[in-house]
Amino acid sequence: MSGHSKWSSIKHKKAERDARRGKVFTKLIKEITIAARLGGGDLNSNPRLRTAVAAGRAQSMPNDNIDRAIKKGTGELGGNQLEQITYEGYGPGGIAVILDVLTDNRNRVVAELRFIFSRHGGNLGEAGCVGWMFHKRGVITVEKGAADEDRLIEIALEGGADDVSSDSDIYEVTTAPDKFIAVKDALEKAGIAVSHAEVAMLPENTVKVAGHTAEQVLKLVEELEEHDEVQSVAANFDIDEQEMAQFSAA
Repeated sequence: MSGHSKWSSIKHKKAERDARRGKVFTKLIKEITIAARLGGGDLNSNPRLRTAVAAGRAQSMPNDNIDRAIKKGTGELGGNQLEQITYEGYGPGGIAVILDVLTDNRNRVVAELRFIFSRHGGNLGEAGCVGWMFHKRGVITVEKGAADEDRLIEIALEGGADDVSSDSDIYEVTTAPDKFIAVKDALEKAGIAVSHAEVAMLPENTVKVAGHTAEQVLKLVEELEEHDEVQSVAANFDIDEQEMAQFSAA
C-alpha cells in the first residue's frame, strides 16, 4: 500500500483525539463553506458539498454548524471570504508534497507553511513544481472486519471503482473523482460500513525513505496536517510498515 494509504490509516485512527481538540470541526466547516460557495447550497446538485456534509455528520457535527457553514458559503451569512490555494514543496529525502489550503490571509499562511517546511528539512516550492507527480482520485477505506472481500470487490467494481487493494487492516477502494459518490453510495446501500472516504491527490510514483529521514518526513506531514488552514496533505513517500507502526505507537 502507498505511503498515502499507510499514513491515512494512522491519521484516521487519531481522528477521535483530533476531534476533541476541535481540529476536525474547524477543517470540515471550512470545507463545507468553500464547497457551498463554489457549487451552491443544494446537496443534490453539489457533490463536493454532499461529501463535506457527510464527513461532518460522520464526526457528529451538529446540524446547526453545518447549516451555518453552508449559509456562510452561499453568502446568506457574513464573515471573511475564504480562498482555496494549492501549495507545493519538497520534504526530507526529496519527497514531493502538495497541500490544499483554505485561508482568509494568503500572506500569513504562506509564511507559516514556509517555516514548517524549513523546520523539518524541506522547502516550499513554486506553483507546479510537484503537482505533475500526482493525480486526483477517490479513496474509500473499509475495515477488514466490515465486509467479505469478494463481495466488497464485486459491489465496488459494479459501482464504477477502478481498483480494490488491501493491507493487514483495511481495504482501499480507488475511483475516478466523478465516480466517487456513486461507489461510496453503492457500498453503503449494500450495508458495508465505510471508515473513511475522500477525494485525494495520489502520487504516480513513490520515494522510499527510512531511518532519520523517515522520522523527519512523518513529523513534517503531521505538523502540516495539524495546521488549521491545511485541509489535506499529499506526499509521495514510502516508509517500511514496521517504521510506520513505530510512529503510530508513539
